[in-house]
Amino acid sequence: MNSSSLTVDLNISAEEYLQHYQGSVHTVSCVSREGKRVQFPTRILQPFVSLAGIQGSFIIHFDRYHKFERIERL
Repeated sequence: MNSSSLTVDLNISAEEYLQHYQGSVHTVSCVSREGKRVQFPTRILQPFVSLAGIQGSFIIHFDRYHKFERIERL
């Protein structure tokens, strides 16, 4: 099975993430370190939320059909 991954650096404030949590925003869109625009559902970030929001670098893994498989913090 072919899979791929992208590395993203995120800095989402607690106030901004609240919009995601309340359902008014459903996706995150950013540019990866590899220079590709990536869009993914907010819900995959839930394990990484702190009182400050979401900060850090993450690797997002996709299957050969470009569907989300998993995310991990670097």
